[in-house]
Amino acid sequence: MAQGKIIIKSDEQIEFIRASSILACQAIAEAIKFIKPGSTGKQIDKIAEEFIKDRGGEPSFKGYGDPPFPGSLCLSINEAVVHGLPTDKPFMDGDLISIDCGAFLNGFHGDVAYTVILGTPNPMVLDLCVATKYSLQLAVNQCIAGKRIGDIGFVIQQYIEKEKRFGVVRELVGHGVGRDLHEAPDVANYGKRGNGAILTEGMVIAVEPMVNMGTRQVKTMHDGWTVVSKDGKPSAHYEHTVAIRKEKADVLTDHKVIEESIKNNKELSEISLKI
Repeated sequence: MAQGKIIIKSDEQIEFIRASSILACQAIAEAIKFIKPGSTGKQIDKIAEEFIKDRGGEPSFKGYGDPPFPGSLCLSINEAVVHGLPTDKPFMDGDLISIDCGAFLNGFHGDVAYTVILGTPNPMVLDLCVATKYSLQLAVNQCIAGKRIGDIGFVIQQYIEKEKRFGVVRELVGHGVGRDLHEAPDVANYGKRGNGAILTEGMVIAVEPMVNMGTRQVKTMHDGWTVVSKDGKPSAHYEHTVAIRKEKADVLTDHKVIEESIKNNKELSEISLKI
């Protein structure tokens, strides 16, 4: 959970965060080019790290936390919700792969996540991805000055739990983004409308619904990082870094860069892009 005071960013600082966020998106897009049956998490992690460093940045995740995170990407496969470690295990047809990337550039972090489907998707897995991505858009629509943090969580929870009957993870939340990767405020994916901190112009937050096909309950594996669904059912995760503005959210990340890479990789399903 993020601690401390909410830090309002200047327009110049928001542009720095935008640059970091776009770099993270581009790194995911580059890594996606190499996802196929038989390729591994460690291989695409190395590609993303080199991409970020070649452009003057540093991976936000590598060395973060205790124990230090070993990769530049969080690669969470199938029942893994978030914080999956890059490994030498080959990807397989049908895998659901959540890719989370942070980049540090010019003194500021950017954070983004996208879930891809390798091969032909199971219809329920496809529905999970489409619903999770749609809930992110609903949440972004709440990211305007005068709204409250609880409004963001409310629309995600209402759609995912009431309409789709999937499970919204409670233990993991979005967060502020800036000079630190995780800043105040926490941005939960559940909540009550009208509750929580008031959204103020210049706040920058990462909004990231994490949705399980079955139970919302999760557990952490023995590696100290990987969080999985307790019932072993698949999970999806999408994320934008967003600046709060008066009339419309300013989305600093660019999923279109990632989606173009998905379209160009014939091993990946394009169906989940049609939202």
